[in-house]
Parts: sequence; C-alpha cells; structure tokens
Amino acid sequence: MAELITVEDPADPRLRDYTGLTDVELRRRREPAEGLFIAEGEKVIRRAKDAGYEMRSMLLSAKWVDVMRDVIDELPAPVYAVSPELAEQVTGYHVHRGALASMQRRPLPSAVDLLGSARRVVIMESVNDHTNIGAIFRSAAALGMDAVLISPDCADPLYRRSVKVSMGAVFSVPYARLDVWPKGLDAVRDAGFALLALTPDEKAKSLDEAAPHTMDRVALMLGAEGDGLSTKALMAADEWVRIPMAHGVDSLNVGAAAAVAFYAVATGRPQA
Repeated sequence: MAELITVEDPADPRLRDYTGLTDVELRRRREPAEGLFIAEGEKVIRRAKDAGYEMRSMLLSAKWVDVMRDVIDELPAPVYAVSPELAEQVTGYHVHRGALASMQRRPLPSAVDLLGSARRVVIMESVNDHTNIGAIFRSAAALGMDAVLISPDCADPLYRRSVKVSMGAVFSVPYARLDVWPKGLDAVRDAGFALLALTPDEKAKSLDEAAPHTMDRVALMLGAEGDGLSTKALMAADEWVRIPMAHGVDSLNVGAAAAVAFYAVATGRPQA
C-alpha cells in the first residue's frame, strides 16, 4: 500500500518531480534526463499504470484521494496529498483534474524491433507541437495504426501535454525515435514498407487513387504544422498522397489530416 503523506510546503524536495510543469524548456531538459514523465488526470494515470509504467509518486488534492484509493492501495509509491493552492504553487498552474502522477520512463524499442510485426506505421518529421503529437497518437490508436516512428527533432510524446491530449493513447501505440533523418527511412523501406508522404501538393495522388488500404505494408509520413514534410523527406518517399479537399480549402491541421489518412490507410487492410 502506498504511503499517504500530507505536504504543506511547496518547497518540499519530495515534490521536485512536479515543479515548474508549465516551463516547457525546463521540462524538456529534465524529464528525459531524469527518466520520468507526468501523467495528468485519473484516466491517464490509470492507463499509464495499466500499460505497465512504474509510478514514482502521485500528487493529489484531497478530494481525489478517495477516487484514487484503489490505485493507492495497489502501489508502493508515495502519495502526496496537497491543497489546490499548493499544487498550483508547485506546478505553476491550476491543476483542474486534481491528480498528477510521476511515472518512470522505459527504454524505447528500436525502429527495427517495431517494424518486424507492424503493417501500418506512422512516421512524423519535425512535429513539435505537443497538442498535435497527442492528437496524432490518439487517432493512430483509434484507427488501427500499429506503430509510430519519429524523427530525431520531433517533440517528446511523453511530455505532459501530449499525454493529456492523447488521453493516454501514447501508452497504447508503440513508438521509436529514428537516429538519423532521412537516412533512417531506409530501414523502413528495407522492412518492406511503401513510404507514402502526405502532402497537399497537386502532383500527389489522392488517397483514393493510391489505395493504401490494399497495400501489404504502409508507412505514412507526416510533416510539421505549416511547413509540412521537408524536401529531403518528400524525395525519400516512394509516393506522394493527398487528401482531396473542397470549397477552396488547401490544407488541414496535421492532427485532422492524420485522422483522415489513417482511416484511408488502415480500413480494409490486408489480413495476415
């Protein structure tokens, strides 16, 4: 059973995992280096636990202690009970969901390990908006994508905002970070995947024409909001694909575009 500890000092060193959560640059440096990430909200905490991540501690406002009692009773990690005001002092924002957990990261698998059993893969290049990362993972999980590969400069899928927006879907879809870009795409092609670059360029085939759902193995490449895929990434692709659009709209938010494309890629996929 976890130890329930009431904390009244925002400078208490035991709360260090939760300090400055709104300082993006600080958290980007600290969290991977210290091997932790933050899960926010009851559902996300439970999904992280169910996915097998080890809990370092929980930070709860008083009214959430009973809600999380079954989790508290199962785990040996300390649970810090604090007032909403103290939680805000520590984290830097009002913790609306009243529950935070510091979780232990796990070593990432290699891209080669993921590609062995996957049939439908997402590849993200330079996606640095945490909301978009979370939305893409959520759609990938819901629409049947098997794995996610990210370029070396992509944002951290386990950053708090990404985890929250994904509603914990980052725990459901395995992912790996490619060491080099775009050279790392060679391993994807060598594993038998067709590399499809999603772009609004008029030279691209529509997804209906390309019919990715009929292909045996597909890796769908997505670029950052606004810039899209780089020229190097586009040139490394086997084929360019686009989403046909009406009413003069020339592009979609990358999170929305990903959901549409995932449906086209995964629906009616060949069976093993």
